[in-house]
Amino acid sequence: MTSLLDMVKETDLRLGFTDALKSPTAYETLERSVLQPRLLLCLHGIGTNAGLQRMAGLESGVTAKDLAYVRRRYLSVDPLRRAIAIVTDGTLQARNPAIWGSATTACASDSKHHGAWDQNLTTQWHVRYGGRGIMIYWHVERNSLCIHSQLKSPSSSEVASMIEGVIHHCTEMEVDRQYVDSHGQSTIAFAFCRLLGFQLLPRLKAIHSQTLYRPEAGKTGAYANLQLILGKPIDWELVRQQYDQMIKYTTALRLGTAETEAILRRFTKHNVQHPTYKAFAELGKAIKTIFLCRYLHSEALRREIHEGLNVVEQWNGAVGLPRLPPRIAYLPDCRPCTCHRNPWRSPACPSVH
Repeated sequence: MTSLLDMVKETDLRLGFTDALKSPTAYETLERSVLQPRLLLCLHGIGTNAGLQRMAGLESGVTAKDLAYVRRRYLSVDPLRRAIAIVTDGTLQARNPAIWGSATTACASDSKHHGAWDQNLTTQWHVRYGGRGIMIYWHVERNSLCIHSQLKSPSSSEVASMIEGVIHHCTEMEVDRQYVDSHGQSTIAFAFCRLLGFQLLPRLKAIHSQTLYRPEAGKTGAYANLQLILGKPIDWELVRQQYDQMIKYTTALRLGTAETEAILRRFTKHNVQHPTYKAFAELGKAIKTIFLCRYLHSEALRREIHEGLNVVEQWNGAVGLPRLPPRIAYLPDCRPCTCHRNPWRSPACPSVH
């Protein structure tokens, strides 16, 4: 059976992704022939959660101190993203169309909750999952290949993470269809996705409570069978007036001159009087209405969205981490206990644990 470490080594021999893992300084003391195996051991130890101490004990000829130095000096965020992009592009190019089918341009995204200690700056209490932790937001293409991942706090916007992954995934894949669940979509998201050039295809949990908007004013009697779910007409004039500002914000997202989270924070219900927010909302209502009509009319579209989201759900199941062990709450008057299962107890605690 081929070990995982051998697979990582073979991948580096074919693609040379460790060449992207360079020191932030111009001067490197280690030769590449010495550095390459140490990088592979570090990546394997971190990726499998085996740790550097165990990797140093594999008769590799290096110590845990050597691996800790390599990790601290060479494994930073930007070089790792470049290395991941090299492996992802190599995987896409090596796929046999007879087995994997033609190249796909569709991607699904979702977040996964992981428990974390309070010392982590992004750790927050998550209302839906009922615990403290962080969120990892994944972008996975239709054939189960992850093209982007990002660490986020539970309170941050999933819409911002979705847009960030589509436009800054650093691979050769062109995404033109993005599948999300109900938490990854909003009216503003439909507008931004339209201007950024890809389709937002959500699976809506409360489809019965959605509203369709009239295409124009002055036709209150039109669409007699849809009167109960029709809202106000779209204000196209407001979209025309604010079009330049909308393109300005969209270009900032595309070029990365501003963070996606910071831009989308401007366009929330707390800033409802902002004229550009109103224009984005009007455009989003129009795009979402078109999507809802397609979604309700086409069974093939509903199946496509459902299958795409199943891929990222399976990914979340595969990368699930074990829960963190509960911490012992030490009371001020705790003293040692003879019970081996609980080394500390309070005088108020029962003697039998």
